Amino acid sequence: MPLFPVPTSDRDFRGYGASPPVVRWPNDARLAVSIVVNVEEGAELSLGAGDEANEFIYEAVERIEGARDLCMESHYEYGTRRGWPRIRKALANRGIAATLNACGRAVALSPWLAEEAVADGHEISCHGWRWEKHVHMAEEAERDVIAKTVGAIAAAGGTPPVGWHTRSATSVNTRRLLLDHGGFLYDSNAYNDDLPFLHEEGGRDLVILPYAFDTNDMRFQPGGGFVQADDFARYCIGAFDRLLAEGASEPRMLSIGLHLRIIGRPARIGGLERLLDHMAATPGVWFARRDAIAHHWRAGVGLDPWQPRPPARR
Repeated sequence: MPLFPVPTSDRDFRGYGASPPVVRWPNDARLAVSIVVNVEEGAELSLGAGDEANEFIYEAVERIEGARDLCMESHYEYGTRRGWPRIRKALANRGIAATLNACGRAVALSPWLAEEAVADGHEISCHGWRWEKHVHMAEEAERDVIAKTVGAIAAAGGTPPVGWHTRSATSVNTRRLLLDHGGFLYDSNAYNDDLPFLHEEGGRDLVILPYAFDTNDMRFQPGGGFVQADDFARYCIGAFDRLLAEGASEPRMLSIGLHLRIIGRPARIGGLERLLDHMAATPGVWFARRDAIAHHWRAGVGLDPWQPRPPARR
């Protein structure tokens, strides 16, 4: 008998182990690079928007209670006014297609941004209605949030979104609700691998495209470790170079997380430009939208071509 109780868990600590799927990226690329541009401006909590509180997570951390926080609102507005044009230009000048991880309320307030992104060839995926966690959300409320977010992005971008990513913690129902809603190809609510994998439930599946908090400009926030633009560039280049080398023998994927109001600042945008130039000058790289990666992975592991299931009628 064991000397200790054997724990049980529904978590997967091993993943693919030493036997990852034999999947090659297009043109035998060693590494798939996903640039994710988070669009949250206007979806942050604000008494001015009728929310229950003001947002307080930013570089200047301060809680304003009982009154509208015009200072915080102004910080977030910088993202759409100045940050997006800089990021948009950096991507366009290098011909790189990205995924905009957009909150529904942000897109509803700035539909022109979605129109510009689609015109440039970018994908728009869902980032919730507001910029908020779903972990404590009641099931019916979360179902409504998913439907409302899809509707706002479809209206602004012209096509229904196929991807989802909740801010930080999801609820235990999120993936099932995405499958129930229909039309979702992938979910990015995972941080546990450098490869896609499948989530199967009730005879349905989602491709899980792991995201990353380390190769992410959020680390410019207090205590995150990035101060100068080169901090971001050097760290992300280190991840890129390592994954590219590993990609010689098995597939690898790298996610780079950006935020309009963070990397779009004049002292930081150069770090993004240096990173993009380094990656673009390196052979064996596939810059891809997340929907393209998910489609390719499904095909590579032998699944039938994905067909969107219409949203469930309420």
